[in-house]
Amino acid sequence: MRPASLAEYVGQAHLLGDGKPLRRMLEGGHLHSMILWGPPGTGKTTLARLVAQTCDAEFLAFSAVMAGVKDIRAAAERAAEVRKESGRRTVLFLDEVHRFNKAQQDAFLPWVEDGTLVFIGATTENPSFELNNALLSRARVYVLRALTEQDLRVVLDRALDQQVRSGTPIEAEDQALTLIARAADGDARRALNMIELSFDLAGATAPPRITEALAAEVATGGLRRFDKQGEAFYDQISALHKSVRGSDPDAALYWFCRMLDGGCDPRYLARRVLRMASEDIGNADPRGLTMALEACEVYERLGTPEGELALAQAVVFLACTAKSNAVYVAFGEAMEDAKKLGSLEVPLHLRNAPTRLMKELGYGKNYRYAHSEPDAFAAGETYFPAGMPPREYYRPVPRGLEIKIAEAMEKRREKIKKK
Repeated sequence: MRPASLAEYVGQAHLLGDGKPLRRMLEGGHLHSMILWGPPGTGKTTLARLVAQTCDAEFLAFSAVMAGVKDIRAAAERAAEVRKESGRRTVLFLDEVHRFNKAQQDAFLPWVEDGTLVFIGATTENPSFELNNALLSRARVYVLRALTEQDLRVVLDRALDQQVRSGTPIEAEDQALTLIARAADGDARRALNMIELSFDLAGATAPPRITEALAAEVATGGLRRFDKQGEAFYDQISALHKSVRGSDPDAALYWFCRMLDGGCDPRYLARRVLRMASEDIGNADPRGLTMALEACEVYERLGTPEGELALAQAVVFLACTAKSNAVYVAFGEAMEDAKKLGSLEVPLHLRNAPTRLMKELGYGKNYRYAHSEPDAFAAGETYFPAGMPPREYYRPVPRGLEIKIAEAMEKRREKIKKK
């Protein structure tokens, strides 16, 4: 089923459509090193083969899971021979390139640099994190996108045609193919695996026919794209967090369920919900942190799936309630001062004096006990280290409970001015 030409290649119109960069490069016969980055089953290996074929180059394929520097060195020697004998260039294709460590990636750079090899790497991981800067500077990154449902229908229709041409005619209901295309979740390899299993099951019936019921059986249990601790993982948790921050409970609930559906540990999501409650809601609605903590406790008591509902409840509440990052910002500014200003001494009047010597040295002298002052506020008292100007880290926002907090703080400032 692998396409034999660019005309048969399905998807990636943003790269291979008329006038697009990779199309122009191939049409001009210009070959350069590249990284193909995209989800599984989007045609990275196939595209690498077609690039070499279109530019009349030798194609050598390796997997970083199995290959090592010795194999790359042998490939470079082979490429030198091919260039000497026929003048043809050699494409070295390395699948799962992110599995090569930094030293292994550096090993083949000289052959890429002197033109012995044209390097094409394929990866499902973000090249910015997984590949050396030296390698990235010598290769252009092309981002492949997950195939659409329409793209996968084309792939499945071709598989049916191929089955008919092989002498084993088979029919398929349109709804069955649509169901398989949807369940494949942008992955052509997964779609072909499911249609192959459907062929086998349908072959036991007379006449052979892939029904919607049969397709549903084959597609059962498929999970959405979710690579634990990989790019999809961090993209989705970012989307969840930003949906909560943006006060969109529906989108927040969707991303929460996407991660659960993909196999994310609910305890990880519970920890992130706690973070959201503190970072993005804060004192605008302190109930958010309480609800997040209680949701974590409920999950620990009930487990999956019952406890996940409590986490969903917390996600929706956090998305709907008032937002404030005032404490988050204040914490960052205070931490920066703590690191920058060094070990400033605690003022004597703020120190405890449990011994006679400490009292004689002035510990706690002239300290004003707030509860003995009007409204339990010692106007004019200083609490920062000597020589450090007072700071205003915490600046309440005009939302939720922080409206009241801001009003109380303003009243205290007025008392300080009068003092």
